[in-house]
Amino acid sequence: MDFKAINRVHFAGIGGIGMSALARYFNDQGKVVSGYDKTETVLTKKLVAEGIDVHYEDWGNAILDKLEKQNTLVVYTPAIPAQFQELIALQENDYYVIKRAKALGIISAEFETFAVAGTHGKTTTCAILAHTLFQTEEKCNAFIGGITSNYNSNCILDPKATRVVVEADEFDRSFLQLKPNFAIVTTMDSDHLDIYGDSAHLEQSFNDFINLVSDGGIVMLQADLNVSNFAIKSNLKVATYGFSDHADWKGENLHYEDGRFFMDIRHGDLFFSAVELGLPGKHNAENALAVFALTVQIGISEELIRQAFKSFSGVKRRFDFHIRRDDLVVIDDYAHHPTEITAFLTSLRQIYPQRKITTVFQPHLFSRTRDFMLEFSQALALTDELFLLPIYPARELPMPGITSEVLLEKIPLLAKKMSSKESIVKDLKSAPKDLIVIVGAGDIDTCVQPIVEAYSL
Repeated sequence: MDFKAINRVHFAGIGGIGMSALARYFNDQGKVVSGYDKTETVLTKKLVAEGIDVHYEDWGNAILDKLEKQNTLVVYTPAIPAQFQELIALQENDYYVIKRAKALGIISAEFETFAVAGTHGKTTTCAILAHTLFQTEEKCNAFIGGITSNYNSNCILDPKATRVVVEADEFDRSFLQLKPNFAIVTTMDSDHLDIYGDSAHLEQSFNDFINLVSDGGIVMLQADLNVSNFAIKSNLKVATYGFSDHADWKGENLHYEDGRFFMDIRHGDLFFSAVELGLPGKHNAENALAVFALTVQIGISEELIRQAFKSFSGVKRRFDFHIRRDDLVVIDDYAHHPTEITAFLTSLRQIYPQRKITTVFQPHLFSRTRDFMLEFSQALALTDELFLLPIYPARELPMPGITSEVLLEKIPLLAKKMSSKESIVKDLKSAPKDLIVIVGAGDIDTCVQPIVEAYSL
């Protein structure tokens, strides 16, 4: 189907962060956009305010009376339940139905594509890269897996743009639908084992993704990635980045001054002193380092990159400050894998060494909790106090013996207890707090505003 010929686009799972970005793109293109999601959220409310029709009931066969088959595109997320009757009806009646990843691949093929992949860090890296490229005369479009604070959206669009930045999602091997000109790979930790089975198959998928980069393209790899067994085609310009001594682009002297964050960058004989970063944390500095290295290599001026980094204000739910007072700090973060939680809490310790950290965490997926039970227990032990919420199931059904209560018992921490979305404010207010962090990828974000309001002066 020629996307230019379609009149209407319908999304099954429109409230997802990647799906909603595509919905905004097609809406901007003048298409009639509609969609289903299981619950109303802040994001779906914004889509409605932008002129997109959203419903929250599974219409089943009734959807056929509401959507003409001709010139209609149906896009679905693989996270949608297999028993979702509305999508089944559309597929059985031969509507043009494709996955989100294929739609993104078709759209991005029209542009010079910058793709950011990785099991962690890709959203922030993608946002920094998009913000930097948007400062150039060429501008850029972008599809980002989070709401950028600078643009208050997960979709950046400019009618003159010839470049696009896309978040290359490894879930369901979605990133293999892309044909990038440039790529960044941030991490390859074991994850989505319900899809891949083991880490070897996950890494092979990343290898396949890298080899999709066009001939002569640039690939930036985090320096500590295990790529020794990779078969990367020879006509790519591959470089590494990180804080390791063996990195081609090396970050050094990461430090904080009066709430501002800086690092030096070294590449061969090149040295870039005191590059200011818009958000804290060593992991975020490394994400920025990847963008710095890539954009320097494609000819963007050092001055423009520095100014873009300085003005970058982050991504919602990524080290997202909500209260920042002398007596209390409240931060929200999307971390949902043990490696991400460890990086986040470690950064907090560096920035706030004297504060007591109280963590509110909601595990995401029964399978992930099962596969990384030990790793979660070790990561969460880095906090001082823990309130653990029930597992957010997303696309999964409960698994026997896999509960938050089981996880809680394994965490070597004295100050720990179960809580819930309904009781978390009361639980937190039961004793004075110094630094509260709200962590997870499910619907824990609905707890943020009640917590902030409870502690607002």
